[in-house]
Amino acid sequence: MPVTTPRTYWLEHAWLDTRVESGVAVEVADGRITAVRTDTPAPPPGAEILRGLTLPGLANAHSHAFHRALRSTVQIGSGTFWTWRELMYSFADRLTPETYHALARAVYAEMALAGIACVGEFHYVHHAPGGTPYADPNAMGEALIAAAADAGIRITLLDTAYLSSAILDEHRGEPPNAHQARFSDGSAEAWAERCSLLKERDHARIGAAVHSVRAVPAGQLPTVARWAEERRAPLHVHLSEQTAENDACLAAHGRTPTRLLADHGVLGPRTTGVHSTHLTDEDIALLGGSGTGTCMCPTTERDLADGIGPAVALQRAGSPLSLGSDSHAVIDLLEEARAMELNERLRTRTRGHWTAAALLRAASADGHAALGWADAGALAPGMFADLTTIALDSVRTAGPLPRLGAETAVFAATAADVRHTVVAGRHVVRDGAHALVPDVPGALADAIEALRA
Repeated sequence: MPVTTPRTYWLEHAWLDTRVESGVAVEVADGRITAVRTDTPAPPPGAEILRGLTLPGLANAHSHAFHRALRSTVQIGSGTFWTWRELMYSFADRLTPETYHALARAVYAEMALAGIACVGEFHYVHHAPGGTPYADPNAMGEALIAAAADAGIRITLLDTAYLSSAILDEHRGEPPNAHQARFSDGSAEAWAERCSLLKERDHARIGAAVHSVRAVPAGQLPTVARWAEERRAPLHVHLSEQTAENDACLAAHGRTPTRLLADHGVLGPRTTGVHSTHLTDEDIALLGGSGTGTCMCPTTERDLADGIGPAVALQRAGSPLSLGSDSHAVIDLLEEARAMELNERLRTRTRGHWTAAALLRAASADGHAALGWADAGALAPGMFADLTTIALDSVRTAGPLPRLGAETAVFAATAADVRHTVVAGRHVVRDGAHALVPDVPGALADAIEALRA
């Protein structure tokens, strides 16, 4: 997947973490940046020219690709997270390796159009309906890995343990319901055995996930944590997304979900809690003190009326922040970054909780790190040559001085303003058109219609 032929990209304007520079030459070989030169007012001969503001490639740290099929459908009427979940199950029931590949390819192409170079796919639809394994027990995961390659982006497949429908006690949970049967391997040991068959490749890394403390009995959490620790792989977990999850955990274990995870060895620097919406002060201290990351998904959290998580307090406590589009109500990491700040403004009635640069780091370097790609997310030698260029001449972005590019990107631009996306040196999106999936809207429409049939 990485482009091996050396080449040079000339960036009209580039965000270099702390500042915006004009006239930047980025030299690339074997998919990585070999040099960054800021003294190039004119494009070098033969350079590919990227007009606008170029950022490091963005990282979508939390995705459920098939949820893209629910867009708009779940906006009818009111309902709750739990009624939304029933509709989600109806689409999950219809997925096959073939239909999932087609849908994920289109969704990942949509991400590339939005400037996303890498996705963390929180993957739990493992088996055929009813729970029977496919001939290849990882057919569904392999479909997602192939889809990312076909769309030109990298993926961390966060293979997810999902074993029960509700908490009973330390060692047992309610059996999965009819919809959830295809998510379950039966035990954490069986999950680990299946996961161990997955192989990494140039564009794909394998991580682990605990769906939630509801879905993995407490006594089996160490098996998942140990699998990830032995491989030094990222480990993600849905954490305190709903108050009902907290209430059930307290009733069964006398502890919050965060404390339960801490007591069973799940927290740590390679772990990321997703959402972390309803936390106690002790929970925040546990997450921050252990270096456990936090992935906020503001567009999904507001869409499902989940609440606003304590992102400021978590970061101050030591929890690195990343961003995800989760259910794909929209796919726009710039909007996720903007929403995190604006949500906090509404909650506190004060402004300026994060700088634009800090929000961009959450959408790039810190997101990549949460997915196990610490060698991505910055325009610096040795890093993956991932570039996202935002137009500075659209109706949203025209006017501000180029030196205010970070502020323009976060507080004015949208995914529609992404002009170019380069992944590992490969020009995947050029002038707003996807090079590998020529008709992304058509691919999305066809893939979603196939699930409605």
